[in-house]
Amino acid sequence: MADDTAHPVHGLTSQEAARRLQEYGPNQLAEQEPTARWRILARQFTSLLILMLIAAAGIALALGETVDAVAILLVVLLNGVLGFVQEWRTETALAALKNMLASEARVVRDGAQRMVDTRRIVPGDLVILEAGDKVPADLTLVAGMRLKVDESVLTGESVPVDKAPGGEADRLFMGANVVAGRAEGVVQATGTATEFGNIAQLTASIEEGQTHLQVKLARLARVLGAAAVGLGLMVLAAGLAVGRPLDETFLMAVALAVAMVPEGLPAVVTITLALGASAMLRRRALVRRLQAVETLGAATVICTDKTGTLTENAMTVTAIWTPAQGYSVTGTGHDPAGHVARDGARVRAGDDARLARLMDVALSCNHAELTRDAEGWHMVGDPTEGALVTLGHKAWAPLPDPADRLAEIPFDAERKRMSVVMRRGPDLVQMVKGAPETVLEVCDRIDGPDGTPAPLTAADRGRIQRAAEEMAADGRRLLAFAQRSVEDPLAGESGLIFLGLVGMIDPPRPEVRQAVALCRSAGIRVVMITGDAPLTAGAIAREIGLSVDRVLTGADLDDLSEADLDRALAGNTHFARTAPAHKMRLVEALQRAGNLVAMTGDGVNDAPALRQADIGVAMGQRGTDVAKDASDMVLLDDNFATIVGAVEEGRRQFANIRRFVRYLLSSNAGEVVAILVNLFLGGPLIFLATQILWMNLVTDGVTAVALGMEKPAPDQMRRPPTAKTTPILDLAGFAMIGAFGLYTGAASLWLFYSYLPQGEDLARTMAFAGMVVFEKVSVFAFRSFRLPMARIGYASNRPLLIAFAVTMSLQALAIYWPPLQVMLRTVPLGPDHLLVLAGLALPLLLVPELFKTLRAARP
Repeated sequence: MADDTAHPVHGLTSQEAARRLQEYGPNQLAEQEPTARWRILARQFTSLLILMLIAAAGIALALGETVDAVAILLVVLLNGVLGFVQEWRTETALAALKNMLASEARVVRDGAQRMVDTRRIVPGDLVILEAGDKVPADLTLVAGMRLKVDESVLTGESVPVDKAPGGEADRLFMGANVVAGRAEGVVQATGTATEFGNIAQLTASIEEGQTHLQVKLARLARVLGAAAVGLGLMVLAAGLAVGRPLDETFLMAVALAVAMVPEGLPAVVTITLALGASAMLRRRALVRRLQAVETLGAATVICTDKTGTLTENAMTVTAIWTPAQGYSVTGTGHDPAGHVARDGARVRAGDDARLARLMDVALSCNHAELTRDAEGWHMVGDPTEGALVTLGHKAWAPLPDPADRLAEIPFDAERKRMSVVMRRGPDLVQMVKGAPETVLEVCDRIDGPDGTPAPLTAADRGRIQRAAEEMAADGRRLLAFAQRSVEDPLAGESGLIFLGLVGMIDPPRPEVRQAVALCRSAGIRVVMITGDAPLTAGAIAREIGLSVDRVLTGADLDDLSEADLDRALAGNTHFARTAPAHKMRLVEALQRAGNLVAMTGDGVNDAPALRQADIGVAMGQRGTDVAKDASDMVLLDDNFATIVGAVEEGRRQFANIRRFVRYLLSSNAGEVVAILVNLFLGGPLIFLATQILWMNLVTDGVTAVALGMEKPAPDQMRRPPTAKTTPILDLAGFAMIGAFGLYTGAASLWLFYSYLPQGEDLARTMAFAGMVVFEKVSVFAFRSFRLPMARIGYASNRPLLIAFAVTMSLQALAIYWPPLQVMLRTVPLGPDHLLVLAGLALPLLLVPELFKTLRAARP
């Protein structure tokens, strides 16, 4: 993309940079236009249930039932406002999280260094980078010194890579972090033309589908719509058959059809999901789409990145091997709170000469710094060198004086080692660290059992090789150390004394093992998909408690057919050295097998798979903007364990949705039974339209929302996920709705006709009050479909107890307060009437509890 007209020292001129900015455009990714507020509001009214309610309101208005129409439209408006507020609040919170690219970078313009807005960097610019900088565009190196770059946001590889001018390692990519060294590079590509931009465009090309819950709610809406239309037609035909007037029969048919649709359901679903999203935010998870939480609860597979998600993204020394002694090291991350142990006992460098010599080399061949502030410990420099500095603190080894460093041969990719010459009193000591095989190349002696150097024999080399293989088998990255006395600071690397090996690894987060175990008990499979090395991936997987049959690489995936991949995924297979396309293919394969897939990740390399998955979960702290934009949920603490809380919340929400859907429909079914049977009996109207709306909107809605706050069942996370094909309403649900509907409808009819001789107003008030009381009492049967209240706690859902008291108080006002008496056409009831209502309501409380108690007692 860039040309070669840039001067390698003086950079571009300001005029040339301005021309190229016009030619190539700003150095930024193509951002989606923020969704207009009116569009966010409009899409709250596109679900089938909402459209059915709008149609019902239109019909009621056409028939002159203005009160009914206004009430239904108020419910629709409430639902829309709640959904809009949640989505807009989430988008605002996400905007505050965007911090991926540095705002400025150091470039050379007109022969002088200056800080330039990264958006104004153009191809051909000469960029200067130092440790801690973020690479602002794709660069080709023209100069570099001890340069190490963290490319994990692009590749998933946790270990920084060495970069040097010339050859294959001379490219730096946008979004990578410089962890050590200094570099100068010429910009080759900016914005969407970068590797970062290519992956972002791949992500944007994937369409965002409906969530698991949206699909199920749409299916439920179709069922309810068909039932409502069918019921309306049946009532119309029956009314005409028994000789009722056409206008009266048509109005009754519409009223019944409207009664069949639970007007409060969309609002209750939205309120419940919004409350769940607020609960998740308190648990450090930001939900971008309300329905996404339920989807995570139904997930059967979680595909997770390793670096920074399962691990701490902080290299940590875990073991030391010397020719005479092995040591273990405790603690993780950059916090030096651990210790070094020999034979199970703590040891310090001051008490162990062999450990002291090794630590002197490890700290002298080092440029990392460890600092502490109010927020904790922080490391600046190469992660492996930072791990050695932390080890030095744990071993209580003194930090060397930088003034004692007389010479240095930096690490490079070919030699794979570095050396320094340090002044130690009157002597000069050459110290070397690097890959074991390259350090052994320059050694001819070994640290003997008594601390005296001994010749390095073939047997010694074999022993060192076996020790290295054993340490590497656990996924550790190894460094070897050696030293010798010299007289010339510029002496070459040869004739050194081999001191030992250090093994380090990016350790798992301490809470991850428990989170993985909880996923297993909940029937959720965890699959690691990382860009790291296979050996490291397998070791980390086993350490956190995952079963590992095999670890396949991206190259292995390229050679697998779809059938072979399906067979591989049937076992405990994890994946390493993967590219973005591999992650997408794996998600698609798991979905093809019928899984509901959640994908976690933080890098731009994870974004396409985050969008492809049924639910994408991005990391909020170290996650890229691309990953966050592609996700349904953002973990603000970057903690895999937070996902377990999200799964639990999702399962609770789906269970509660099933609870209040059954509850609302059983209430409506009772009303339909009473109205329909009364129509065939030819009696006067058992319920007025205003009374139906009072039952469905005022009293049912409040208790349904409270039912949506039910706590998780005690065994919720010990049960497998709900099958992807499981509807919100299954056969058991219809049976439950039918049983409660038949009883409440029959009881209301009995009340109506028993008191009809005493007056139509009293009979209708008794039927109306009875139906409300029956519906309120029956809500306790829906708190659990399997466990009695003795198991889940009588007072564990306090909002439901409050809602019960509030709705019963509202019903008392409807019967005894004159303004409501006029609107609802009720009359006061006496104590004897109330006793009859209580007697008929009691079976709705006792029979379900008895049934569930007997069921729970069965072996």
